[in-house]
Amino acid sequence: MSMDDKYLKYISMIDFIDTVGYLNNREATVSTLDAKGWLKTGDICYIDDQGFLFVVDRLKELIKYKGYQVAPAELEAVLLTHPQIDDAAVIPVPHKEVGQYPMAYVVRKADSNLSRTDIMAFVAKEVAPYKKVREVEFISAIPKNPSGKILRRNLIKLSTDTRNAPSSKL
Repeated sequence: MSMDDKYLKYISMIDFIDTVGYLNNREATVSTLDAKGWLKTGDICYIDDQGFLFVVDRLKELIKYKGYQVAPAELEAVLLTHPQIDDAAVIPVPHKEVGQYPMAYVVRKADSNLSRTDIMAFVAKEVAPYKKVREVEFISAIPKNPSGKILRRNLIKLSTDTRNAPSSKL
């Protein structure tokens, strides 16, 4: 069964710590705790045929492409199977017609001549059409926190700064 065949759900769990919510922030409390006291973790998961729970991504990180939800972690996993890619991260890029589209930042292995087009074609062969990476940029290292989590906000800022930079008029 492929990932596309699986039903994705939010993870919720009962809050065993007696909490009243966020201090002076009712909106955050309402969006995090439901009426019965269940904590909405923001994780997207699925349960396989054997009953195992798999966390796919975070709800906040999903890319919304033409009404479809694309998990950056899924695309990163595909990218990391390429023998010439050392590391990768996928971010959303705002677009007025499609909402957002996936963009990959890629760290190539030493001596690799892998092109942007090669990478996009590789991913396109592995995923549904709406999940395709539409843009690729090369980078020397993927920014991560000390525990290894990708710092997407840094890459989003880099992408935004690059797009907003004045073009050279030589």
